[in-house]
Amino acid sequence: MNRAGVLMIAAVPVVLAATLYGFSPTVHDDPRPAHPSASASPSPATRRRAPEGLAAPAMKNLAQELVASAENSTLNWRSAYGYVQDIGDGQGYTAGIIGFCTGTHDLLVLVEHYTAAHPDNGLARYLPALRKVDGTDSHEGLDPGFQAAWRAEAEVPAFQATQDAERDRIYFDPSVSTAKRDGLGPLGQFIYYDAMVFHGPGTDGFYGIRERAIRLAKTPAEGGSETAYLNTFLDVRRAAMRAKRPGIDTSRIDTAQRKFLEEGNLELRTPLVWKVYGETYKVP
Repeated sequence: MNRAGVLMIAAVPVVLAATLYGFSPTVHDDPRPAHPSASASPSPATRRRAPEGLAAPAMKNLAQELVASAENSTLNWRSAYGYVQDIGDGQGYTAGIIGFCTGTHDLLVLVEHYTAAHPDNGLARYLPALRKVDGTDSHEGLDPGFQAAWRAEAEVPAFQATQDAERDRIYFDPSVSTAKRDGLGPLGQFIYYDAMVFHGPGTDGFYGIRERAIRLAKTPAEGGSETAYLNTFLDVRRAAMRAKRPGIDTSRIDTAQRKFLEEGNLELRTPLVWKVYGETYKVP
């Protein structure tokens, strides 16, 4: 289904949720600098965790499999380097391993960085158009060749490496480091990462959701219960998704992340079984 899961499935009232949490979220917000609170020193609760957490190679691969199940309906996340499609979510073309979008600045930055190192690449000629459509859902100057050019370039190892680097810089590294500072283990680190991927950074994205959750529950670094805090974070995030798009499928929370939390699997140990959009996935 690829990222069709972000589309409306069935209308669900969200007035109560929006009133309760008091926010107006933005899905896949423009990448922005790290939130100021991300510079805080690690607490003793955070330092008790294993140093690598989700950043350990095997755990990072698991995180990518979990994200890919929701973003691309596959566990083979490397197969998504060449993915490119307009899924009708108002963000223009969605592409690559983490859903870079022509309408949310991150795809533009990706191609700019790649072109700086590889000026003769097949996407460089689309930079003027990418700058023009940035922040919109327009395809002006991109059709009809952009999708084919993306797929062709995705076969190039250097472009794959650039996608990896931009994923880490914008999404993975900031979310995992923030989760560690909040005293969260691998599951919590993944919950933060998936929220960063879907909502983007910024005060209307991941960092805004985190701030609203912290107002309602203490993080482990503040002496709170990890399970209670993560339940609150997922409540706030789920409400944010539905306030933005009533009826959106929230199974990436309901039958995946919440399931792991209810099982008490704070370390995200395998084997794992979960469902997204009605499909069952297993990691032995």
